[in-house]
Amino acid sequence: MPRPSALPFEPRSQMTSDRLLETFLDLVRIDSPSCSEAAVASYCADRLAGLGFDVTFDTSAPVTGSDTGNLFARLSGSTDTRLVLSAHMDCVAPCLGVEPRVDDGVISSAGETVLGADDKAGIAAILEAVERLVTRSEPHPELLVVLTVSEETGLTGAKALDPTAVVGDLCLVLDADGAPGGIVIGAPTHYTFAATFHGKASHAGVAPEEGTSALVMASRAIAAMSLGRLDEQTTANIGSVDGGTATNVVPAMAHVTGECRSIDSGRVEDVRLQMDETMRDAAGAEGGTVDIVWTREYVGFSSNTEDEIVKLVADSCADVGLTPRTFTTGGGSDGNVFAAAGVPTLVLSCGMQAVHSTEERLNVADLQALTSLVEAVATRMAG
Repeated sequence: MPRPSALPFEPRSQMTSDRLLETFLDLVRIDSPSCSEAAVASYCADRLAGLGFDVTFDTSAPVTGSDTGNLFARLSGSTDTRLVLSAHMDCVAPCLGVEPRVDDGVISSAGETVLGADDKAGIAAILEAVERLVTRSEPHPELLVVLTVSEETGLTGAKALDPTAVVGDLCLVLDADGAPGGIVIGAPTHYTFAATFHGKASHAGVAPEEGTSALVMASRAIAAMSLGRLDEQTTANIGSVDGGTATNVVPAMAHVTGECRSIDSGRVEDVRLQMDETMRDAAGAEGGTVDIVWTREYVGFSSNTEDEIVKLVADSCADVGLTPRTFTTGGGSDGNVFAAAGVPTLVLSCGMQAVHSTEERLNVADLQALTSLVEAVATRMAG
């Protein structure tokens, strides 16, 4: 992949900056909770088709439960490289009836909803960046835009798409918080579990010695686990505990859910095994049993700061006056799915702040910088 010297990147016109802001405001006003992304998909499809993209939708809706499939939009380039640009179309609740406001260059929700910058900042930046690339009539790589459904419910849309449909020299997933210039180069492998402890019910006041408490088993297991931040790359957590029927009944059943994740793929397997063995030992010590179902939610990915794709994006940051910074995260994104499919993938910070809360906000300047960065990456890839 070519890495030419720094590019003379002039500021964009006020017209395109205004269009970018209006695009973002349009997007956040369109309701798109998970599984109801069709209206946003239609808006994006119209915009992309108008620029000459070939727009299609996959057949994942019956799998995801969404009212639309994942959106794919392709545009031929003037080079033999392909840039994949991805964001997700759904938002977390409360996200119905969003009314944005702009005060002193900061966009927020005027009501009791999230803003929806997660991830409509990413979508707006993609739509504006590709429009600039097309209308400039200058060399650009082949462009593949992938907008997924139901990311917020466990990367459901990305997991349901055909992995062979996302192929490129570089995939940029626009879906991390923090100021533009942030480059996520590592994300964890993530496991969740659901455990059911089985004991024996009896009257707690008349014959407690005849019972076997499933809640005691669960408590014993949890107390023996190492939880929280285990090291710089690894965490473990118990998410919920419930069981029992009444105060005078020794509980015969208890349910526990939890997780572990690590950027180190070997370490997460060790922690998963330790948690599993701890629960089985605790159940056996109390004379009961436990059923445990583990689910690998997604596979981690990791890049080196010296990798060509990282250098490319870092150089592109410099082109537009951003200071590049690389970091790893404990959270997952669609980038995990694309990377697992073999696509060179990086996740970019989009400027969103206080995500998943009604305090969510986005600086207009950050939205503009993100868009310029995407455009700069495409320009460098075209040489």
